[in-house]
Amino acid sequence: MNESKVDISIDALRSGNRHEFARLVDTYSGSLYRLALKMLGNATDAEDALQNTFLQAFLHIDKFEGRSSLSTWLYRIASNESLMLLRKRHPESTFSDMASENEDDREIDPVQFTDWCCLPEEELLSTEARLKMDQAIEQLPETLRIVFVLRDIEGLSIQETSQVLGLTETAVKTRLLRARLRLREELSSYFGPRLKERSKT
Repeated sequence: MNESKVDISIDALRSGNRHEFARLVDTYSGSLYRLALKMLGNATDAEDALQNTFLQAFLHIDKFEGRSSLSTWLYRIASNESLMLLRKRHPESTFSDMASENEDDREIDPVQFTDWCCLPEEELLSTEARLKMDQAIEQLPETLRIVFVLRDIEGLSIQETSQVLGLTETAVKTRLLRARLRLREELSSYFGPRLKERSKT
């Protein structure tokens, strides 16, 4: 998101200006909701995470020091709120359970890759293909999913993603690679048969 076009006044937010806070909500609701929905896979939970995000932002705007961008700060809050809801669902797992950036990736080396270049664009962008992509993202472990969503869907930089999640840039790159490999393998099983059918015609 290009914040130069947003021009939210931090001073106005800190002074409790409700109009400026409404502008903040209008500006960031869409992207923060998408993040929560991709993380949680449930519209009701995503709405709860979004409301909690803006509540926390309203209560703690005085603690925003400007070391990162406002959007990065909001993404961090939204990510934490989403992860807390996930942990309530699965208290046995935590975000830190993910293997370190030095983990051996051989266990997830894709067993098949499909070259999608031969598929027409309308098939790649079909409702069914998009649904399959969403399902594949939902099946990622949460620690891979959140990195993929922030970097590849929301368009945050590696640096911004690392700031949001409190990870090193190396860890972000490693987890992003793992997520992309898993998604590519999952989607290869979907597009592979279609390529075979097309090659027969």
